[in-house]
Amino acid sequence: MASRAQEELKPRHRVLIVDDEESTRLLLARMLSKELKLDAQLAGTCEQALRLAGNYAYDAILLDLLMPGIGGLGVLRRIRAGSPNAATPVIVVSVAVDQATIASCMAAGANAHHAKPIRRAELIATVKAQLAARGKPKTTGGGESHG
Repeated sequence: MASRAQEELKPRHRVLIVDDEESTRLLLARMLSKELKLDAQLAGTCEQALRLAGNYAYDAILLDLLMPGIGGLGVLRRIRAGSPNAATPVIVVSVAVDQATIASCMAAGANAHHAKPIRRAELIATVKAQLAARGKPKTTGGGESHG
C-alpha cells in the first residue's frame, strides 16, 4: 500500500474545463478533483480555451457548447485541427441536447456528450473511462491548476 506522500507524488491527470458560467466551471472542478483526484484548469472564454489547449497537453477536456465567440463547436474543431490536444478526449457538457447538435459534436470529434444539468455519476463514469483509455497522465505544460 502506497503511503500518503507517495500518493501525492504520483502524476495526476490534467483536465481542461471550458464553460462561460463560473459556477459550472467551479462545480465541475470540485467534483472531478474530489472524485478522481485530478488537476483541473479552467477556461471561461473560447479564446482562453484555445490558448490553453494550444500550449498545454491535457488528458481530457470538458467543453460547453453555448459560449460567446466561436462557441464550443468552434473550439472543438480548432483543437482537432491541430494542437497538442488533437487526440485528447473531449466531453461536451451542454444544455443543447437535440440529436442534430449531438451529431455535429460527434462529427467534429467529440468523444462523448452529457446534458446539463449534470448527472454526477454518469459524468464521473465517462471521464474515468476516457482517462483510462487515454493511459498515463500527461506531464507537459504548466499553468494554473484547481484541484
